[in-house]
Amino acid sequence: MSASVRARRPATPPPGLPHITPSAHKYPPSLSRKDDLDADERREAALKGYGPTRRTHAPGGLKITSAEWKLLVIVLMVATFVRLFRISKPNSVVFDEVHFGKFAARYIKTRYFVDVHPPLAKLLITAAAFLFGFDGNFDFKDIGKAFVNTPYVAMRMVPATLGIATVPLAYLTLRALDCRATTALLASLFVTFENGLITQSRHILLDSPLVFFTALTIFFFVGFSNEDKQEPFTEQWWTWLVLTGLSLGAVVSCKWVGLFTIATIGVCTVLQLWLLLGDLRVKPRTWARHFLARALCLILIPLLFYMSMFELHFMILGSSGEGDAFMSSEFRQTLGRGMQDTYADIALGSEVTIRHVNTQGGYLHSHAHEYPGGSHQQQITLYPHRDENNMWRILNATVDSYPQYDYATQPIEYIKHGSRIKLRHIVTDKALHSHDVRPPVSDVDFQCEVSAYGQAGFVGDINDDWVIEIERGDESDKESSKRVRTLRTHFKLRHLNTGCYLFSHKVKLPEWGFEQQEVTCNKNAVKKNSLWYIETAEKHPQLPVSAAKVNYKIPGFLAKFLELQQVMWTTNAGLTDRHVYDSRPLTWPRLRRGINFWVKDHRQIYLIGNPFIWWLSTASVLAYVLVRGFLILRAKRGYKDFENTKVVKYDTLCGFLFTGYFLHYFPFFLMGRQLFLHHYFPALYFAILLSCAVFDFATSALRPKVRLQIAAVLAVVAIWNFSKFSPLVYGDPWTKKNCASAQWVKTWDFACNEFLDDYGQYAGIQVPTPNKTASVATIGGEPGGRAPIVVVEDEQPVISEANTAIPSGAVAEPGRDVFAKKVKSVPGGARAPGAVDEERVFSVVNAEPTTDMPEKEEEVKGETRIQVQKQRQSERPVSVAVEEPPASGAKVEEEVKSEALTAATPEGPLGHEEALADQVAHELYPDRRDVPGDVDVGVQEPGDDV
Repeated sequence: MSASVRARRPATPPPGLPHITPSAHKYPPSLSRKDDLDADERREAALKGYGPTRRTHAPGGLKITSAEWKLLVIVLMVATFVRLFRISKPNSVVFDEVHFGKFAARYIKTRYFVDVHPPLAKLLITAAAFLFGFDGNFDFKDIGKAFVNTPYVAMRMVPATLGIATVPLAYLTLRALDCRATTALLASLFVTFENGLITQSRHILLDSPLVFFTALTIFFFVGFSNEDKQEPFTEQWWTWLVLTGLSLGAVVSCKWVGLFTIATIGVCTVLQLWLLLGDLRVKPRTWARHFLARALCLILIPLLFYMSMFELHFMILGSSGEGDAFMSSEFRQTLGRGMQDTYADIALGSEVTIRHVNTQGGYLHSHAHEYPGGSHQQQITLYPHRDENNMWRILNATVDSYPQYDYATQPIEYIKHGSRIKLRHIVTDKALHSHDVRPPVSDVDFQCEVSAYGQAGFVGDINDDWVIEIERGDESDKESSKRVRTLRTHFKLRHLNTGCYLFSHKVKLPEWGFEQQEVTCNKNAVKKNSLWYIETAEKHPQLPVSAAKVNYKIPGFLAKFLELQQVMWTTNAGLTDRHVYDSRPLTWPRLRRGINFWVKDHRQIYLIGNPFIWWLSTASVLAYVLVRGFLILRAKRGYKDFENTKVVKYDTLCGFLFTGYFLHYFPFFLMGRQLFLHHYFPALYFAILLSCAVFDFATSALRPKVRLQIAAVLAVVAIWNFSKFSPLVYGDPWTKKNCASAQWVKTWDFACNEFLDDYGQYAGIQVPTPNKTASVATIGGEPGGRAPIVVVEDEQPVISEANTAIPSGAVAEPGRDVFAKKVKSVPGGARAPGAVDEERVFSVVNAEPTTDMPEKEEEVKGETRIQVQKQRQSERPVSVAVEEPPASGAKVEEEVKSEALTAATPEGPLGHEEALADQVAHELYPDRRDVPGDVDVGVQEPGDDV
C-alpha cells in the first residue's frame, strides 16, 4: 500500500503577496509546488523553460532567519578559536611543510620547480609569505628545523582561515538542501571539532584549501539547483552557475583530487539535463540553451581558471631552478638560461655535445673516475647540466693513423646514415668504448659496459667504432633526415663489434658513480631509449663564417602547459614507494591509523580524526546504502514508497551527498600510488553532511525540543572526543598514562613513550628558540693582560635521519636529493668532502619520479618517531663558491682540497690562548670532550632520546 500523506490547508498569504500559495513540502519544488497559474500561463511558462510556477523565493533557497545568522557567527567564533589556538606552536617545520614551505621559497626566489599539485594553494601561501616579508632564504629542509626569519604563522594562517570558512559552508549547504537549522548547526559543530581537519588546517599544507573549495563548490551548486527549480536564465541563476564554475576551477587548481568534485557536479548536471530532456513541455531549443549554459560555466570557465593559474605560475618562476631536469630542452630555454645559437652542420672533426632523447637525463658525459668493477675503465654517464665534460669530437673510424685528427685542411665530410665514427672525449682524450663486459648495475647478458678507453697518441681499436643510424629528421629541415644536423636529427649509435646500441635509462649508478644515470650498450635495446641528438656544435674549421645556425624552438604557453601536465601526471603515477605512514583506502573509513607529523620536546603532533564523528559518518554512509537497497527491493514488490514526498526528499538529499562521497572515495582504490589518510578528507566532508542528513530524517517526526536535545548530546560527545585527542592536535604536553588510555585501537601508533609521566615535569623543560649562537664564553681581556678569547658553540642544524643518505666524509654528488641538493659535475677529480655548490641546483628524474615531490615526497616524510629520538649529528661543510661550471683536471681538485685544509684545525701543539680556549670549551660542553679537532658534533636537543 502507498504511504498516506496528510493534506494540510495552505497558510494565509502574507500581506502584499495575495497570489502566492505556499507548498506543503519545500523539497523538491517540482514535485510539491501548488499551481497558481491557469493552463495557458503554465503552458507559456513551460515553453520558456520555467517551472510550473513563478513566485518569489529566497536566493539559492537560503531561507535563514536573523537568529540563525547570529548563531552562525557564534559558531564561527568558536571555530576560529579552535583552529588558531597556539598556531605559532611548534615553531619548527612540521611534516609536509618541508615541501610546501620550500615551494613558497622557490616562488619568492623565482626558481623553477616541479610539483605534482597545481599551483593555486601554493600561490595563496606564497602571497601571505611575501606580504609578511619572507625573503625565501629559509629552506624548510627537515622536519623539526626551527624557523628563522620566516613568517610561518602568516603562511599557516592561509589554510587555517580556509578551514574556518568551511564551517559556515557546511551550515549553509544543509540549509540550502532544506534541512532543519538544528541539523545544519550539528554539521557545523562536527566540522569545527573534527581533529583531523583541524590538524591539517593548522600547518602549511594543501588539504585545507582543497576541502574549502570542495565545500564552496557544493554550496554554489546547491544554490544554482534551487534557482534552476524556480526560474532558469535569470540574473541570480547565472550568478550561481558562474560561481559554481569558478569554484570548480579553484578546487582542481589546488589538487588534482578536485577532479572528483568536477565528476560529482558533472553527474548531477547530466541528471538535470536528462530530466529536462524527458519533460515534453521543454522545447529542444530551450534544452539546448540549458546545455550550452552548463557547458560554458561548468567546463570552459573551470578550464580557463585552471590554465590561468599555470600562466601565473610560469610568470613567477622565470629563473632556472631545481625542476629544470624534469622539463624538455625547449622548455628550459624559457627559464633564463637559453642556449646560444649553434652550428647546424655536423662533420668529421666537429666538437659536439650529445643528448639523450627519452629520459631527459642529460648529456653523454665522462669524467676522470673509473668503474670499481668490470673493466675498471673510465666511467660514462648521463649528466643533466652543461659542462665541458660533455664535449666530444667526432672522428673518422676508417682511418688508422692518429694524426688524422687534424681536419683543418681536409675537405669537409658530413655525418650521414651508416657513417662509421669514433667519439673522442675532449677533456680526458679517451674514446667512447664498449666490449663484452657486463655493466656494474644492469648486470644482464644483453647489456654491455660502456667506458672511456685509451690515452693520448693511442688511435684505439675496433671496440671504439660506432655506426650512425639516422632514425628521423625534422620536417622543416629536409637535410636532417639525410645527414646529422644539430637539434634536428635523432639517431642511434650501433657498436660495430658487438652490434649493441648505445643506451640509457632511468637507472642510476651508486655513490661511486655520483648517482648519475647509467649508460650501457644494449643488444635488446628499446628504441626510445636508444635515440640521441646533438645539442651543440662548435664551428668546424671548414665551415664558412656565415654557416647556418639553429636553436631550440621557444614554446608558447600552451606547449609549456601541456608538457607540465604530462610531467605532473608521470611523476604522480611514479610515487609508488612505500611510506612508513601510508595507508590504503579500505582502512580510512574505520580510522585504522593516523600520520605522525612531528615529535620533539616530549610532544607530538599526530594526524588522527575525531573517532566519534569519523565512525558516525561511516555508519551513516552504510545506513543509507542499506536503506536505499531495502527501498529498491520494496519497490520491486509493488510498494510505492517513492511516491511519498518525504521519502523522495530525503532520498534525493542523501543520494546527492552519497554521490559526492562515493566519487571522492572510490577512485583511490584504482590508484597504485602512495596514499595517506588526508586523502580521505574531501570524502569525509560529504560523510559528515550525510550523517547530519540521516539525523534530520531520523528526528523528522520528533518535537523540535527533543530533536535539539539529541543534537546537543551528539555535539557534546563530539567535543569530548576532540578534547580527548587535542594534545595530538596542538602538540601540547600529555602524560604517558593519558596517552595510553586514548589508544582505543591497537593500530593507533602515536608515540606514548615520548611523553612524560606527569604534567609537572614539563615545567622544567624550556623549548629552545633559534639563535645564531647557542652559548658564548669569554676568557681573558683583563687590563694589561692577554687579549680576550671568545668561545662560541654554533647552533647545530637538526638533520632528519631520513635525509642523512650522505655519510660523514662522503662526496656530495648529483642525484642524491632530487629537489633540494645543490651539486655539480666533477670534471677532473674528486670533490672535497662537504663541498657545496651554491650555483647549480637541479633535479634528476629517477626510476620512480618524485613529489610532495613532484616530486617524490622527500624521504624526510619517512622520519619516524624512532628516528626523531636518535641524536643527530652534522659535519660543518666547507663552502666553495662557484660562479661558473668548474673546469676539469687536477686544478679544481687542488683548489677544493686547499679550501678544505684551510678550514681544518692545524696539526701540532696549540698556542697558549688556543689551549686555554679549548679547555674552557671542554668545561662548558663536556659531551664534546672526546671530539678531536674542529669537528662540530650536534648538541643533544631537548626531547632527544639518546
